[in-house]
Amino acid sequence: MAKLKEFIAKVMASRPVRVFQHYALKRGPILASGLSYQAIFAVFAALWVAFSVAGLVITGNPELQRGFFTLLDSSVPGLIDSGDGEGAIDPADLTSAGVFGWTGAIALGGLLFTALGWLASCRDAVRVMFELPPERLNVVLLRLKDVGLGLLFGVALIVSAALLVFSTQAVEWVFGLVGIAQDSIVARVTGRVVGLLLMFLLDAVTLAGLYRWLSGLKIPGRRLLVGSVLGAAGLGVLKVLGSTLLGGATNNPLLASFAVIIGLLIWFNFLCQVILIGGAWIAVGMLDRGLGADPVVAAERQRQRELELAHDAAVREEARRRLARIRRTRRWGWLFGR
Repeated sequence: MAKLKEFIAKVMASRPVRVFQHYALKRGPILASGLSYQAIFAVFAALWVAFSVAGLVITGNPELQRGFFTLLDSSVPGLIDSGDGEGAIDPADLTSAGVFGWTGAIALGGLLFTALGWLASCRDAVRVMFELPPERLNVVLLRLKDVGLGLLFGVALIVSAALLVFSTQAVEWVFGLVGIAQDSIVARVTGRVVGLLLMFLLDAVTLAGLYRWLSGLKIPGRRLLVGSVLGAAGLGVLKVLGSTLLGGATNNPLLASFAVIIGLLIWFNFLCQVILIGGAWIAVGMLDRGLGADPVVAAERQRQRELELAHDAAVREEARRRLARIRRTRRWGWLFGR
């Protein structure tokens, strides 16, 4: 029993267990559920606006378009209809989006309301993992920062699609030189590995930007790297097991009419939980070292502690003086027979 208690104590004191305890204590699952609900609306508006604005670039290159849809399908299973009728979005609907018509303008309004709202909620949720209040910055500056980071994420997605196309063509060219068929197992596995590596890099960079710049946190480089890599690895596992994870929920005959939407909600819930758990991992490590992620809040808390200590010292000093006066009064009273 003593050894068992010692083992349990070691397990409970381990970093992963403390991270999940911290995540649960800070209402991580509830925050992730709210983020996933916002994400499912934001992603539709973002895709429509992207094809309305950059549709000529994407649709003008069939290889880039195919790589973009492949990247989306791998990143969010069930989002793009690959021809089996089970996806939420038909690629033909996106490619037919106007350069910027009235539908694009409506989608832009929806994007500003949903996507920027998701970014703001995600920022607050990550800061909750660090035991911090919402970022104290001018509302206009916050929205401008959200818009800029959203644009950067969109550009990074298109660049990743281009890199995926380039890497696929490079792999095919190399296999052609050595005489390996493109439909062979080796070629398919290599293509899958290359795609996963590119998505891993994209996820790691995106998470680092989310933790550091979107949330307005001061995180040491090594801790930011470790947290972003762990989060990207978790997202990679989700993408590899995407169809398996969603199969049980979406195969329910009672939910057949809503299977795609329910699958996307479940997927975004998993994704948001991984994002917040990655933030909790960084937060626990910094709390263990006594590091503050927001210098302004840390300075205010330090001043508050100093004021509390000064108040406690003043209270103790006043109590000491009162006790001294009582003792002097009693001493002189005894001396004069009072």
